Amino acid sequence: MCGILALLGCSDDSQAKRVRVLELSRRLRHRGPDWSGIYQNGFNYLAHQRLAIIDPASGDQPLFNEDKSIVVTVNGEIYNHEELRKGLKNHKFHTGSDCDVIAHLYEEHGENFVDMLDGIFSFVLLDTRDNSFMVARDAVGVTSLYIGWGLDGSLWVSSEMKGLHEDCEHFEAFPPGHLYSSKSGGGFKQWYNPPWFNESVPSTPYEPLAIRSAFEDAVIKRLMTDVPFGVLLSGGLDSSLVASITARHLAGTKAAKRWGPQLHSFCVGLEGSPDLKAGKEVAEYLGTVHHEFHFTVQDGIDAIEDVIYHVETYDVTTIRASTPMFLMSRKIKSLGVKMVLSGEGSDEIFGGYLYFHKAPNKQEFHQETCRKIKALHKYDCLRANKATSAFGLEARVPFLDKEFINTAMSLDPESKMIKPEEGRIEKWVLRRAFDDEERPYLPKHILYRQKEQFSDGVGYSWIDGLKAHAAENVNDKMMSNAAFIFPHNTPLTKEAYYYRMIFERFFPQNSARLTVPGGATVACSTAKAVEWDASWSNNMDPSGRAAIGVHLSAYDGSKVALPLPAPHKAIDDIPMMMGQEVVIQT
Repeated sequence: MCGILALLGCSDDSQAKRVRVLELSRRLRHRGPDWSGIYQNGFNYLAHQRLAIIDPASGDQPLFNEDKSIVVTVNGEIYNHEELRKGLKNHKFHTGSDCDVIAHLYEEHGENFVDMLDGIFSFVLLDTRDNSFMVARDAVGVTSLYIGWGLDGSLWVSSEMKGLHEDCEHFEAFPPGHLYSSKSGGGFKQWYNPPWFNESVPSTPYEPLAIRSAFEDAVIKRLMTDVPFGVLLSGGLDSSLVASITARHLAGTKAAKRWGPQLHSFCVGLEGSPDLKAGKEVAEYLGTVHHEFHFTVQDGIDAIEDVIYHVETYDVTTIRASTPMFLMSRKIKSLGVKMVLSGEGSDEIFGGYLYFHKAPNKQEFHQETCRKIKALHKYDCLRANKATSAFGLEARVPFLDKEFINTAMSLDPESKMIKPEEGRIEKWVLRRAFDDEERPYLPKHILYRQKEQFSDGVGYSWIDGLKAHAAENVNDKMMSNAAFIFPHNTPLTKEAYYYRMIFERFFPQNSARLTVPGGATVACSTAKAVEWDASWSNNMDPSGRAAIGVHLSAYDGSKVALPLPAPHKAIDDIPMMMGQEVVIQT
């Protein structure tokens, strides 16, 4: 992930202002350590910190059209850039960068080209012919982006809050699936409006092979890279499917020809954690070069302040999950890897969180999945993007492919409903789609492993250790005054209070605290879904173990036996890739 920063329409074009833009841009250099660029046209500044994934030799930014009248600074990956180039035959491209198409698409289609982009992106485009500009963010907010306004009438845009929070009177998260245009008076316009967005209940019958095909396509297009890459492999369903599909299709790709056909996988956890055990088993089954990283509870606690600074949140579940991912990303980058595929998004699309067991009907189930996808940019996307980019590592998330989301969200939600008595556990439709008896994608018990939230799967003592550490630093008197100290999103636990203190030290502005979501939650539910079970109101915790009566290791000690469904046979005629050459060793 790159870092972008823009200052538009300011009242100062002095050298001091340029120096300030450069200073703020340097705060984003962890996102893009490979090169820095800046462009100034009068009172407009576009800066860029590059992480070179495609065309490392010539793809430096900002990018331009032929006569350099259109200037773009971009953070993202455009997976269909080669196809888009074919429709721009009259244009001359200066680089091989996938993002080079954006300026030329604007020349051809004006601001209406954004939905043509298949990928993840945040960008600022400046048209120097009339000094107009536009800003846009990808469909569900995989890339992070903030927008702010200065007292002098200026507009600021930054990949992270730390790039603008000191210079804006007000700032906020840029809404996913929107663009902001000076030509329309500076308002937001929603460019992403798929059928599921209105939350009406769909009726498409469930076809396992349609789900399989759509997801394989989503994974394959994300193998576009000119640098070493791998997969995050926790041993859970989602990351294991990503790894399995990648292993099957890697041979013959440009990435395999350049870096070798054997896939590298990465896992993190406390000694003896569920994820380490399952991840190793899946890696052995797939034949990947597996890298296992251990951390201790104290390692994680020592990193909390860095995590909050980089991830820019005080949300409890996000910090719990970001910390091991933050530690793992540093290890991965040290091996020379610059991009990884990850499994975020599946639980929101298919209702994979354990609280979905209590969904009262298919309408409530579907509407909750819609709410969860719309909020991803505040939680899992924010974590996956910022925890990895803290060390110049890019995370790609095939479950959040636009076409795959459309396919999965068009299903009649009755097929997604969890019915243990029929052998239908959470994400049953996804599991069945890849349950191939003839050529298995995964071992059966991995394919039907119960959902573990990342912060739980790395080891249950991780969360318990965090709570204990917070209790040592936050006393009862501090909690009794919490509503006066933090009237917005008042922390209800000592752990939440501890994170909030750290966050406020880095980001003291009111605008900053308003960027973080709040409200009641159990096992990562929305506040609306808490109403599904009256007992949950007594056990508000984002951990999956708070789903009492559902999780196999629930906080109350209850046990639930979940039967495996009957075997499902499906045919897949794509040969499995067998690893040959080890490129990166550890």
